[in-house]
Amino acid sequence: MKNEEVVALLYTIADILEIRGDDDLFKILAYRRAARSVEDLAEDIGDLHRQGRLASIPGFGAAITEKVREFLDTGRTEYLEKIAEGFPPGLLEMVRIPGLGPKKAQALWRELAITTVDALREACEKHRVQRLKGFGEKTEEKILAGIRLLGEARGRSLISEAWGIAETVLAHLRADRAIEKAEAAGSLRRRKETVGDLDFLVLSKDPAAASKAFTVMPLVTQVVLSGDTKSTVLLRGGLQADLRVLDAKSWGGGLQYFTGSKDHNVRLRGLAQSKGLKLNEYGLFRGEEFVAGETEEGIYEALGMPYIEPEMREDGGEITAATAGALPTLVRLEDVRGDFHAHTRLTDGVNTLEEMAAEAQRLGYAFLGLSEHSQSLVIARGIDPDTVRLRKKEIEGFNRRSTGITLLFGTECDILKDGSMDYPDEVLKDFDYVVASVHSLMKLPRDEQTQRVLTAIANPYVNILAHPTTRKIGQRDPLDIDLEKVFDAAAQSGTAVEINSGGNRMDLNGAQAKLAKEMGCVLTTDTDAHSTAELHTMRFAVGLARRGWLEAKDVVNTWDLDRARTFFR
Repeated sequence: MKNEEVVALLYTIADILEIRGDDDLFKILAYRRAARSVEDLAEDIGDLHRQGRLASIPGFGAAITEKVREFLDTGRTEYLEKIAEGFPPGLLEMVRIPGLGPKKAQALWRELAITTVDALREACEKHRVQRLKGFGEKTEEKILAGIRLLGEARGRSLISEAWGIAETVLAHLRADRAIEKAEAAGSLRRRKETVGDLDFLVLSKDPAAASKAFTVMPLVTQVVLSGDTKSTVLLRGGLQADLRVLDAKSWGGGLQYFTGSKDHNVRLRGLAQSKGLKLNEYGLFRGEEFVAGETEEGIYEALGMPYIEPEMREDGGEITAATAGALPTLVRLEDVRGDFHAHTRLTDGVNTLEEMAAEAQRLGYAFLGLSEHSQSLVIARGIDPDTVRLRKKEIEGFNRRSTGITLLFGTECDILKDGSMDYPDEVLKDFDYVVASVHSLMKLPRDEQTQRVLTAIANPYVNILAHPTTRKIGQRDPLDIDLEKVFDAAAQSGTAVEINSGGNRMDLNGAQAKLAKEMGCVLTTDTDAHSTAELHTMRFAVGLARRGWLEAKDVVNTWDLDRARTFFR
């Protein structure tokens, strides 16, 4: 957990400095960039410290390296203690309220002595906050909406966070001699954007030993329930995990039942009843006679249909499609040949062009599209047309030297208020492709916001509409926009629509991706990677594509490079 502790340390220092009003913006940004680098480390930072390699971490200058070294040696840092003196700890939670930010938190602290989320909620409800200079009635409404989002995020984890924890648990279980097989079930297996808890199933001839292996894991902070066939624990970070011990005969029945969804299972049980059968967690039965249950495939086959992939099990027509023999062959992670949405340290990324290319090549990609931010997005260090031309030459030079992977020259270009693009057409035409994005004016009225995006899609140089709703889970609601009109325009113009797995976006979601496909769109699955580690989140974009019933032919990232270039042209 040392990596997570160092990340928390660096972000805490940055937040306190900003709330206190430190005017050295570069220093604050340096701490945030260093924190992001540690988030993306594949190695244990404690190992790097023991090897004397802390300074090799991107963003680790002499000052940050020394503070982290002190923390790893002693568990504390004198610098943090100094700047935190007299600082109310509740302010750190306040700045996590979507739309609030350090400057407003500072004003609330200084002017109204508000230092906790609960006190802020009460002050907003009593309309005390709107009296402050620079706030107003709308700000008060936004703060209350942000507090609601923060509350909704509690108790649920992003799949990108839960996935790594689940892999650690599975590795522990599979290494135990008493356990023959272990799998994750529930919403994680169905690749939902967020999960409330983790469900694990194991096959074992010694249930007591299997349960003990689960409850004594290093990640466990509390054992809630311990039994021979069912156990529940709390993991570090507060995530609940449940274990069920199954026997071989009911493995498929248990895996199907505990994967869900509840609505899918209800529909499936109804189908079984119509055939004179009974379906439960132990398998499929005719009276007391066991019909199927050793495998999931056997259960579906006995009910007269092919296997239904877990991502489709949401009672969205999958059973009807299965019985009619009309299930799609879903896109797979191994079908993906590249990523069209990635950033380097030229703008707000962590790694260099060469480092991003090398990691993409290790993933087996044939191509990687670098799409740096355009000039208006100052907060992300968007680049002007002169820097664009230099980047083009840099990519061309790399491609002349490279034999293993091709870099594509792209841009993530901001859509301005009137729908025009942040670069003129004479700049846009030189890119291999253009990704259009909304990064501002999120609260425009529905008709105006929709027309803004439609105007951008109509631009002949725009090839991909990125993170179409702009939502950030737990931080920002989606745009008020008519997606059907957007999808129709994208289909007509040949503009791909993106499924973005970056951070907490997961945008489009599965249902929206399914609608886009049904309306004739092609889609991309992109990571919006700002580091080499984030390139690995492609699995979550593909998971959403699978939840949207997408096949490889529907996803530009699975096409060969010549076909993708032709599509963009």
